[in-house]
Amino acid sequence: MNEATVMSDNKPMQPVKKKSVRYRNERRFVFTFLTPVLLLFGVFAFLPIAWSLVLSVFQYNPMSDHARYVGAANYMRMLTDGVALKSLWITCKFVVVTVIANLVITLAIAMAIQRVRVRWLKNLFRTVFFLPTIAPLAGTAIVWSTMFSYQNGLFNMVLGKLHLAPVQWLSDPHYALFSVILMTLWADIGYNIVLFMAGLDSIPEMYYEAAILDGANHWYLFRHVTLPLLSRSTLFVTITTVISYFQAFPQFQIMTKGEPFNETRVLALHIYDQAFSNSNMGYASALATLFLVIILLVTLLQLKWGRTQWEY
Repeated sequence: MNEATVMSDNKPMQPVKKKSVRYRNERRFVFTFLTPVLLLFGVFAFLPIAWSLVLSVFQYNPMSDHARYVGAANYMRMLTDGVALKSLWITCKFVVVTVIANLVITLAIAMAIQRVRVRWLKNLFRTVFFLPTIAPLAGTAIVWSTMFSYQNGLFNMVLGKLHLAPVQWLSDPHYALFSVILMTLWADIGYNIVLFMAGLDSIPEMYYEAAILDGANHWYLFRHVTLPLLSRSTLFVTITTVISYFQAFPQFQIMTKGEPFNETRVLALHIYDQAFSNSNMGYASALATLFLVIILLVTLLQLKWGRTQWEY
């Protein structure tokens, strides 16, 4: 009887022991495979950020043997650098206009493709719109620079056929930033279309059916069903798009180089010129630190304002 009691007392302990062993094995597996990734991320992400913070308080020239400590002088210089302030304004204008246009266009196209009932045709449309995102942005910028050419560019050829005067697309202050925005939208909308389509696919049909039974029209369905249930996808798309457009560089470097009159000089391009054209690494690092803080604050505000609590 005592032996049976001992056996019965030991039975509940076996599953707990097996569970603890399995838990330790899972943790070991996670640490084993995540450690190399974290090390690579630290070396190529956190270490450059830390090194940039250090350089931001020095007057450092890569061609010189030593660096002079200047404290906050590089940060104070930003307040009197008219080009830096203008590049910050141009960056914010570019981000606001391009992000809003991107979200409106991609959501409209995603909803239009979503209405296609033929599966292969829907996949074809999705592939066609996604194809431009595969091409390198630098190559796309070169192609669009040719299309914007004043002499024999595609757009001026079309204007000529319509008996309209040609336009200096990349050298006129009124059109240069618009031209870069147009190219950026064409090259980038495919990615967000796919994300929005995935979000639309995740919305259960029963909500639409219930609203239709109550007499809802298309606008009501979009305003009170689609948008609220798509808010998490919209938040993700908005955050990634804002960060991507804040860091926009290749198209500006290749198409306009910040001209004319610095009307297309974004902050990333100004940082590049200060670091590699003027060899002023300390000031460029201070600008990059400011850039990092701005992107971080904008991302945190988006996370705060776009937080949702719904489930389905």
